Amino acid sequence: MRVVILGKGEMLANLIEGAIEAGAKIVGVFRYERTTLSPFKLFIRDFFTTSHDLTLIKQYKLYDIKCNSANSEEFRKELLRLNVDVMFVGTWRERIKKAVYDIPVIASINVHPSLLPAYRGPNPYLQTIKHMEKYSGVTFHLMDENYDTGPILAQEKVDILPCDTGKELKEKTVFAARVLMTDILKRLQFGIISPIKQDERKASYYPNISPDEMMLDFTKKTAEEMHAHIRALHPWLPCYVTIGNKFFITNPYKLRIIKNVHADAGKIVAKNASTMTLVIACKGGDALEMSGLKLYKKKLI
Repeated sequence: MRVVILGKGEMLANLIEGAIEAGAKIVGVFRYERTTLSPFKLFIRDFFTTSHDLTLIKQYKLYDIKCNSANSEEFRKELLRLNVDVMFVGTWRERIKKAVYDIPVIASINVHPSLLPAYRGPNPYLQTIKHMEKYSGVTFHLMDENYDTGPILAQEKVDILPCDTGKELKEKTVFAARVLMTDILKRLQFGIISPIKQDERKASYYPNISPDEMMLDFTKKTAEEMHAHIRALHPWLPCYVTIGNKFFITNPYKLRIIKNVHADAGKIVAKNASTMTLVIACKGGDALEMSGLKLYKKKLI
């Protein structure tokens, strides 16, 4: 089976590994960065910071497709020239057009890091933790003209632990995608996959978060919600605690909920300069202890 894979970073690397393990022939890899960086900037970045996905491309001597858009005529010609059976897309910024995803002989498949139809949108890792879900997952679905709406081919559940940040959830999810990639390709070879239409009644969509969400407001969220919020944004964005004119960056791995504090929400209950710890009362009567804080630009007084 002749496969082309589009994607970025850890997801792309795991899809490559999954395809190799399935015995598929990867006839091309199209890296996300080619749509966002000039050839010169990408060359410099690759020279100084070789990524896992690029290492795999070199290791397996894969064809590195050099186009600036998945919707370009140049890329369409590449798909035709390579006689692609299946195109996989994992982490991509463009809405791929029908003229492109119709080219592969068997299917064009998107890999979305949630259990669709729930948590459609650009960053389900962040959103599922932020909304205090107990589990998330990965979905392989057929591509259509909208984002994340095509018929489902396969899904795998991923547990979210109380200590997980977006980083850990992403690591678990892309590994689940690798395992499912192997299974999908093997089943496609025998034609034993039946697509299932998504149930729109269960659909949810979350856009990218606003920069305002980096600034923590303890009067509006419970300690549990604040704990989840801080973990969700890592590693993409820092969260800030504002005390007077000072800004403290939180450590998502050093958080603890203290029950039944019963102080006014937003009040500092305790602090320790040696451990850079603040305990702040939250909405609902509990407090959040945050250790290992870093003062942004100014020194702690």
